[in-house]
Amino acid sequence: MSPFTRRVAVSLKIQGVEFEHLDLSTATDGDEVRKYNPMVRVPTVVLDDNTTLIDSDAILDWFDEKAGPKDRLIPESGEPRRNVLQLVSWATAAGDKTVIAFYERTRRPENMVYLPSVEGAETQLLEAFEVLENSASGSKGWLVGDRITQADVSAIIFLQFARIVLPHVFDKKSFPAMDRLREKAYRSYSAFLETDPQKS
Repeated sequence: MSPFTRRVAVSLKIQGVEFEHLDLSTATDGDEVRKYNPMVRVPTVVLDDNTTLIDSDAILDWFDEKAGPKDRLIPESGEPRRNVLQLVSWATAAGDKTVIAFYERTRRPENMVYLPSVEGAETQLLEAFEVLENSASGSKGWLVGDRITQADVSAIIFLQFARIVLPHVFDKKSFPAMDRLREKAYRSYSAFLETDPQKS
């Protein structure tokens, strides 16, 4: 499951939204994905009225609005909203750099890989995760406030994804505060384990 898709799935499960998940890959199921999104991108959500939502940020914003103040994963306004959105931006930036580095290393012939660009992306994703690690180190539980937000969901999911597809990047780099945050999330919300790509 794409990490962008997974963060939508986890968020909707936390908010108690029922949905059907089609396990489609853009790499192997392009024609089927195109039926729902001509850009052949995931996640794509088709609502009950056949409205199609694309892009994980837009999808999450739509469901957050429907959820109401109690179940929102991004605060409605003020400093908490800005803080959550900034951390989400760091997490998704790390996710984007992870995808770039992974695709360059695995989908190009070795003699066509431009290593300075790949290694630059890997350095940048570590720097983004370091920002999240510092935030987690300074928090008393969740990244922002006293309950889970999209910042926690995105940070946990993108770090796990990066560790899976680019393990060499993390040989000498640890993120203990983020690991504690992940453990707390898994204890508190079954959605993480239910969507975990590494579960046995």
